Order: sequence, then C-alpha cells, then structure tokens
Amino acid sequence: MSDHAPAAPAAFGMLAEFADEEALVRAAAAARASGYTCMDAYTPIPVEGLYEALGRRRSKLPWMVLGAGIIGGSLGYYLQYWISVIDYPLNVGGRPYHSIPSFIPVTFEMTILFSALTAVIGMIMLNGLPRPHHPIFNAPSFAGASTDKLFLCIEAEDPHYDAEAVRAFLADQDAVEVQEVMDDA
Repeated sequence: MSDHAPAAPAAFGMLAEFADEEALVRAAAAARASGYTCMDAYTPIPVEGLYEALGRRRSKLPWMVLGAGIIGGSLGYYLQYWISVIDYPLNVGGRPYHSIPSFIPVTFEMTILFSALTAVIGMIMLNGLPRPHHPIFNAPSFAGASTDKLFLCIEAEDPHYDAEAVRAFLADQDAVEVQEVMDDA
C-alpha cells in the first residue's frame, strides 16, 4: 500500500453564467480589456460581437486549403503532362500530346481532393481534436450550454489568473452564477 495521498485536482478555470447575450459580450470585452487572454465562451446560438470581444484571430485554415488546392491541381496537371508528353506519348486521333482541355477534369478533381482533405484534417488539428472529455463538462450547470445558457470561462492557464480575483471580476460583470471548474485529468 502506498502512503501517498491522491493529488487534488487542479483548477481548469472560473466559469460564469450570464442571463443574456449583451451581458456576455460586455463581460468578454471587459475581461479582454482587463488583460485576460485565455478565455472562451459557450453559447447554444451564434452571438453577434462575441468573436471580436474574445479577441479571436482569423483562422489559418482558409490559407491551408488554398495552398493544398494549388498543390493538388499542380500535381494533377503535372502528372498528366508527364505521362502524355514525356513518359508515354501516344497520338490519339491526331490530338497534340499536350492537350490542355483534356487535362482539366483531372486537374479540377485533384484540386478538390487536396482541398477537402486539408480542410477536414486541418480543422481536426486546429481544434485540438479528438478530445472526448473536456474539463468544462465537470461544471454541474454547464449541461444547459447546448439549450439556453450562456457561459464565459476564464482559464487557469491565463498569466493573470488568480481564482479569487477572477471570481470577483466575473461577479462584478453581472454574472448569474460563478463557479470554479476543476480539471480531473
């Protein structure tokens, strides 16, 4: 038997519930203005202005998809060019070896294939998936986040995080309820 006591779970962050969208956006903007950077909001509906209030940056995914599409189209075209002109040229019906119109379907399909695969894989990687359990699910009232409740969570990894100061800050922002979320992992 071991004499070591199990480690107490670390704090994931402070979760605040808000009554309406405006209060949530105001609280997110105030948190950002106060220097908090590691925070997230959970809502059942899109809330206008919340993305900007949280200080989110634009995703790199569109640029990744564009780059993959260009690479896929180029590879598809080059593959056909190599086969038809350099490696195994065949004169079919008197057409030229380098026939751009006949190369269009494969080039298009390779562009779509590379773009789609990059979009799916990039989205999974940028979202940090798979993550079957998130510490925020430990909060008892969080079950309403998918139906009718609005939440703002300031995470403990934030450089300015102090549990009592964050609790007081969120309470001053007209939060309905403020609770600490523990990370049991």
